[in-house]
Order: sequence, then structure tokens, then C-alpha cells
Amino acid sequence: MFHTPAPHFAETRRLILRAWQRSDLAPFRALNADPLVMAHFPARLAASQSDALAERLARHLSENGWGFWALELKHSGEFIGFCGLNQPLWQAAFTPCVEIGWRLARPFWRMGYAREAARAALAFGFTRLRLDEIVAFTVPANLRSVAVMEAIGMQRDAKGDFSHPQLPAAYPLAPHVLYRLPAAVWRSLPALSN
Repeated sequence: MFHTPAPHFAETRRLILRAWQRSDLAPFRALNADPLVMAHFPARLAASQSDALAERLARHLSENGWGFWALELKHSGEFIGFCGLNQPLWQAAFTPCVEIGWRLARPFWRMGYAREAARAALAFGFTRLRLDEIVAFTVPANLRSVAVMEAIGMQRDAKGDFSHPQLPAAYPLAPHVLYRLPAAVWRSLPALSN
């Protein structure tokens, strides 16, 4: 499940999207315990919860060949978070679907890494998996993620906004905005530098 050395799925100018390694567990714990990183999630993760999540993500990659990849800086080999594609198991008006998502450690915010990794994940989804559409969603207050979604060409589907089915309807983080990117629109986007 954990690989050393880890196979690479994609590379960008500054990043490697790869399989998970056991050495990722400690920095992943720190990322998932950071209150700012987890501000738009129901709770921070305890170390055991973070390890279990990493194991699930690693297993999914190993079994399916795609998923949420670990992100590594090319110049240092440092783990900075994850980005990739996922198939939600819950039901909503727009499911079944494939979503794109990311989570980066705070020291690596505002450097364009999420956008750069997301563009590589989109290319994988549309060219290798031949997906017709990729979606993304978050709480309305998560302006950083919304900015990444818009920067990679996704468009808001206000009619598709929804209450997350895994959260109580009255819970403050239940309302989510939905963004979509059809393959035809992705192909028409100008080539953007990372």
C-alpha cells in the first residue's frame, strides 16, 4: 500500500504527484491537526484518524491507479499535502461523479501549488480516464478553494449547490457550492502556465 520509492503519476514544473509513502504520515498528521487547514471541515483529525485516512488514500491508489496523490516538491522531496480525483460514495443530485480536491500544509499556501497540482489532476482525468466532467465542491466560506476552482477553469453551478448528505442539514458546514468542468470546456481552455 505504501511505496518506497513511490511511483509517480504526474509531474509539473515544481511538483510530483505520486503514491503515498510511510514517511508522509508525520507531516500529514501535522497538516490535518492545523486549525486553519481544517477550518472548513467538521473537525481536525487525531493522529490515528490521519493515519487511517492516508492508508485509505494509499489503498485506493494502489487498487485503482488514480485517486488523491501525495504532493512532493521537486526541488526538496518534501511532502506538502495531496491533490487528485475521487468518486464520492454518498448520493446527491449530481452523483455519480468524479471530484477534484486538494489539501496543502499551510506553509505552502499562496504559492500556486494547489492550482498547479489541480491542473495536472484534471489533465489525468480528462486524457487518461477519459472523463466527461469533473466537479468540485466546498463550503461557501472556503474562498481559497473557490479561487483555485475558478483559476483552473471550473464554473459555478448555483442550481447544483447542495447540503452535504454526510452532515446534519442544520450544521453550519452543510451548505456546499458546486463547480463543474466538462471535458469539452477543459479542451477549449487556453494553455496556462503553472
